[in-house]
Amino acid sequence: MAMPVMLWLISARIVAAVNSAIGTDAIRTIRVLAVGSAPALHTMRLALATAAAPEAPVKTRETTSPGYKESLAVHQAVVPERRVDPGIAQAVERQTRAMRELSVRAFPEQQGEPDGTSVSIEKARGQHLREAEAVRAKAVRRARAERPGRETETAAKVTVPDPGALRSTA
Repeated sequence: MAMPVMLWLISARIVAAVNSAIGTDAIRTIRVLAVGSAPALHTMRLALATAAAPEAPVKTRETTSPGYKESLAVHQAVVPERRVDPGIAQAVERQTRAMRELSVRAFPEQQGEPDGTSVSIEKARGQHLREAEAVRAKAVRRARAERPGRETETAAKVTVPDPGALRSTA
């Protein structure tokens, strides 16, 4: 009983929200029905929707008539080949050449082999790993070189407290 009363109390807000969502003032009121009192028209529509059409076998190319198969074969035999406009093909080639030239200018270290083929992924990955290892090794050498100087600086700053002073508490 509380739900219909609550809906009745907030019906003005519900109507305003629905009307703003659909962009018209088509909704004026809300009628709250009791549980199980759906209109007969609604239940009839549900019954019609749930009643399935008589099931028929699904038609596929394998189950079609011989005439359809014959006309499909004739059609597939005479389908014209794809026509390419020569102007468009030339434009595509020009764009491809221009993109390759820009790529070579932007990434000169990634040029292909001397015979014009591109570098394989394995070779590029190996080169990248070698470069990364060289950077890591350089960083390790630098850290090792700086470590002795750092230890002498920090050793001067660290003072060891008297062990006897640590045994008593306040």
